[in-house]
Amino acid sequence: MKNSSERFDYRVKRVRSKIKGTQEAPRLSVHRGHKHIYAQIIDDIEGITLASASTLSPELKGKLSFTDNVAAARCVGDLIAKKATEKGVKRVVFDRRGYEYAGKVKVLAEAARENGLEF
Repeated sequence: MKNSSERFDYRVKRVRSKIKGTQEAPRLSVHRGHKHIYAQIIDDIEGITLASASTLSPELKGKLSFTDNVAAARCVGDLIAKKATEKGVKRVVFDRRGYEYAGKVKVLAEAARENGLEF
């Protein structure tokens, strides 16, 4: 029996094998840590990060009472969408990594959609 980290790594590889970020539609990648949530918009062809946001970002630091809940995920989704539109990115592909599309990941995605990102 595989342990939980091996199963998670398998899910990450399975999801990433189907998703590629291009210049027209870069990849919006989400990472959930124990204390923080992170989001990046990545152009896989060039291998560069176009925009990033997290609960550690200067725009959000100090404004959030908790950094690991759904409200914090919504703020990160809002911020990543604003940074992406400033860079001229409107369309992205969503990379949930190995996480289930529920809870913080879903709220972050919905907040990004509400603020102008299409995926």
